[in-house]
Amino acid sequence: MTTKPIVVGTDGSPESIQAVKWAAREAHLRGAGLRIVSTAELLPRMTAVPPLVGIETVASVIRRNRDWALTSAAKTAAEISPEVLIDTDALDGAPAQAVTDAGEGALMLVVGSRGGGAFAAMALGSVGRYAATHAHCPVVVVREETTAARPQVVVGIRDPHDCAATLGFAVEEAALRNASLIVVHTWQAPLMREQPDPGCDQDSALPPTADEIQENVARQLEQPLATWLAKYPGVTASVDVVHGHPGRVLAGLSARADLVVLGRHGTGRAVHAVLSHAHGPVAIVPSA
Repeated sequence: MTTKPIVVGTDGSPESIQAVKWAAREAHLRGAGLRIVSTAELLPRMTAVPPLVGIETVASVIRRNRDWALTSAAKTAAEISPEVLIDTDALDGAPAQAVTDAGEGALMLVVGSRGGGAFAAMALGSVGRYAATHAHCPVVVVREETTAARPQVVVGIRDPHDCAATLGFAVEEAALRNASLIVVHTWQAPLMREQPDPGCDQDSALPPTADEIQENVARQLEQPLATWLAKYPGVTASVDVVHGHPGRVLAGLSARADLVVLGRHGTGRAVHAVLSHAHGPVAIVPSA
């Protein structure tokens, strides 16, 4: 059993409960504990003072809803994975910051695709996107789960020379799920030769053909992929180099994947696009 827990945020909404269910199954799969967190964000100038007898304050209602969300989520998680050690933690503060900070030292941080109350803006990325771009551990944003006939993990690789953490996470997830792995690199080029011109000077600065691009990238991915597959020989993997927008390509592939894995790079426009349009869970892995 791993000593690091899986942390999942909840606010009691159906979407966050779906995230709790996913996290509970993942905790069982990894032999990890599960820590469920929920936050009560008090409005400016609002203080959490003991309420007067017979009078309920807004602050007490917010905190009561948070505590109810934790109790409900813990009950659901216990039903899904009764053998998993479950802990709950009541937080205070802005949801994005509080939930992200709660993932410090975790195996992974799991959040829903949207929520109610404090998590309401999550559909547009206020919590999920903040966690995906700031957390020190992998972040999984859970959307509706796919029903693929065969387990499959898709990993998007932007830079074949800087993919160790992302590729390693994806291979481990595929091994845990007994799933196949598809390694995807997407590329876009405004200028491209349809085929090599045998009459041209080979030293001239001509744009590469599609076949040349695909062969070059596939060759660059061979070594890092082989290194990880040597550690997990049971994983069947393939490489797919695709011409197209990375967000559209990976969001499309998510419809038949158990999990889509992406690395966190800079502003992460592709990451945001996938998070907004994916059909299933998406994992964002920070650089090692």
